[in-house]
Amino acid sequence: MPVLTRAEAETRARLLDVHRYTVALDLTRGDDLFASTTLIRFTAREAGDTFAEVKPAALRRAVLDGRPLDPAALDDNRLPLSLTAGEHELLIEADMRYSRTGEGMHRFTDPADGETYVYTQAFLDDSQRVFASFDQPDLKAVFDATVTAPPHWTVLGNAVATRTNDPAGAGGEGRWEFATTQPLSTYFVAFAAGPWHTVRTEHAGLPFALHCRRSLAPHLDADADELLDITRRCFDRFHEIFDEPYPFDSYDQAFVPEFNAGAMENPGLVTFRDEYVFRSAVTDTERETRGVTIAHEMAHMWFGDLVTLRWWDDIWLNESFAEYMGYQVLAEATRFGGAWTDFACARKGWGYDADQRPSTHPVAPDPAAVPDTASALLNFDGISYAKGASALRQLVTWLGEKDFLAGINDHFARHRFGNAALADFLDSLARHTDRDVHAWADRWLRTSGVDTLTAATGDADGHWQLTVGQDGTRPHRIAVGAYDRDPADPARLTLRDRFELDVPQTGPATSLPGTRPDLLLLNDGDLTYAKIRLDPASWDTALRSLHGLPDPLNRAVLWNAARDMVRDGELTPAAYLNAARTHLPHENDVAITGAVLTFARGQVADRYVTPADRPAALTGLTTLARDLLDRTRERGEDTAAQGLRLTAVRTFIDSTTAPDTLHAWLRDGTVPGGPALDPALRWRALARLAALGATTTEDIDAELARDPSATGQEGAARCRAALPDPAAKEAAWQAMYDPGHRPELSNYLFTATAQGFWQPEQHALVRPYLDRYYPAAVALAARRGPALATAAGAAGFPRTLVEQRTLDLGEECLAAADPLPALRRRLTDELDDLRRALRIRNAGR
Repeated sequence: MPVLTRAEAETRARLLDVHRYTVALDLTRGDDLFASTTLIRFTAREAGDTFAEVKPAALRRAVLDGRPLDPAALDDNRLPLSLTAGEHELLIEADMRYSRTGEGMHRFTDPADGETYVYTQAFLDDSQRVFASFDQPDLKAVFDATVTAPPHWTVLGNAVATRTNDPAGAGGEGRWEFATTQPLSTYFVAFAAGPWHTVRTEHAGLPFALHCRRSLAPHLDADADELLDITRRCFDRFHEIFDEPYPFDSYDQAFVPEFNAGAMENPGLVTFRDEYVFRSAVTDTERETRGVTIAHEMAHMWFGDLVTLRWWDDIWLNESFAEYMGYQVLAEATRFGGAWTDFACARKGWGYDADQRPSTHPVAPDPAAVPDTASALLNFDGISYAKGASALRQLVTWLGEKDFLAGINDHFARHRFGNAALADFLDSLARHTDRDVHAWADRWLRTSGVDTLTAATGDADGHWQLTVGQDGTRPHRIAVGAYDRDPADPARLTLRDRFELDVPQTGPATSLPGTRPDLLLLNDGDLTYAKIRLDPASWDTALRSLHGLPDPLNRAVLWNAARDMVRDGELTPAAYLNAARTHLPHENDVAITGAVLTFARGQVADRYVTPADRPAALTGLTTLARDLLDRTRERGEDTAAQGLRLTAVRTFIDSTTAPDTLHAWLRDGTVPGGPALDPALRWRALARLAALGATTTEDIDAELARDPSATGQEGAARCRAALPDPAAKEAAWQAMYDPGHRPELSNYLFTATAQGFWQPEQHALVRPYLDRYYPAAVALAARRGPALATAAGAAGFPRTLVEQRTLDLGEECLAAADPLPALRRRLTDELDDLRRALRIRNAGR
């Protein structure tokens, strides 16, 4: 499909003023196609040639100003238009194809009860898969819509919907009509239809609702009070800090199946992946993460929906702000006051990793670096989200929250229901501060890479001196914490002093009275975005007393430093595992425990230690998990203890090499001294048994009969692909990559199968597939598009084959095969991570 270039979008925006879309969809045509009729009213400012986008299965009719156009003129997704100056109407009738990849109009039949659901994901340039459009963000228009659907379905959209007929009448169909929207970019237009289970309420005079599949109804009902409470609290907090009220007529949140992202900020109809409707036990940190997503998407109602980027180089104006506001507002307005600790643990490393790869880019890239929509899609990454949010947190620290919010509100007022760029936002900030925000932006938003902050200390005349340096040029406003060991308990650290300073420093070293503290922590409170390196004495204290640091956010700062040091070859994998075994049994924060164990298991044990050392690493992790279980039993049944136990059980399952324990747990349905084995833990245990060759296809089929849900289908696919059996591997490979395999796997089933396929215990069995992987991934991406390209390059990558040949074949692919941009980006990142893993392994030999 041809992609839209920035130059084409700018030319079309100069030519057209789009007023109104009238969209009619018919979802009663069958399992493969739906009907789409679109009437677009617009003005051409002068005579000229342009095009509209539509990606149909069949274009049935196209009419411009009453004059039929030749459907054969459609060139892939572009219908050429020759316009005179003045008003125009374009009518397009088409049959559109349902998607199985989470793009366009996705169709899903729930294996639990046979009910079917459809929803749209029009993001970036996929509205043309649903209705004809001028598919770019700066051609906003109002939308009127009607949808015809099966009689027992409910239809949701961007505005309040009304059923306008009696479905018991002629035809037995339901017809739904939507209120006229505010001006929207085409990528925000959304529909979701099916026999939804709904929980409704009202807040601030607006209808609020939650929606999910019927088979998930009990689980949504169990959490509805929490979800609605978070929604209301965040809504009210945004109204306290923003002058502009919520700009739409309703607030629906729909949890939809097989969703490619965490959520999508469609005005009035936010769509979430329905894994957020928890079927099994989760930690409080996972509930917090769900809360952040709710707050993030609500922030988009202003950052993105009310004021929208002009072109995709400014995606940070959407995502960085929503990411920052999501964590900040959740921490301020709800019980999840430690949200920034979760950010440090779960998100910041994503940004640091992305910013050290060859594919890194500035938070706000140069416009020339985003020439088309395909390149824009690649920037939805750890830089636009995690680094951008970190940069904004640093901006607030440097600028002050009062001036920051004043600039934001000025920005909303000047560009409401319009489009804006970086320069517009900086101008709004500059109107409310004496600080040089343009210079700040040049150094923070227009550059790439991670700075490293270092400390040097000295003693003289009853004082100690501190000099903070860095290897970059960005201005950092940081806090420094000075901690001493508690004489009564050397494992406990107490705060002696905390002070702020600017880096780089322009004056002499900071001089403070007394002796040098035992631990000097740069970036105390995690206010900036930088790697930190402790002085040797402080690092020695950290290795002995890390768990004794009183603030969990600062413990997360130290764990991130340890993580970075492992990745940079400055701390051995064994030393990281030793630190985990030393400190995690005393850790009470679930986010920290989960992050450390995830890195220890998924990176250190599977990629960084040598194959000879891996069994010892796994044994150490299972021993640690047992220790965590034992110690949390002593803490009682509080929320943190339950979360720590669940985290420990997950790690034990993933790390054990002793099948008998897992068999006993599955037989008894519980973990001695731990949680019951709910469906998520049962599938996790069975997947590990499959990788170890300690289960059978009959066991997998029996578990699927026990849990025939969509999640069960994914679990079974993961387990079958993990079996150490040549026939099972070949069947999984054919399901993923053979174009003749029917049905083609959905995005979720592909990912589940790929996750099971490459097992570190099965190198001899899977190594022959390495030669097949790169050509197969390139062909799949070309055939099925960006969503499956991303899945093939992420879950599908042979990550456990940490070998030079994996790297050599990958580099050959990038040089010669011309993969789809989405796949090229994933392979570039994976290969860089592989180089790092090889360096770490070779250093440990």
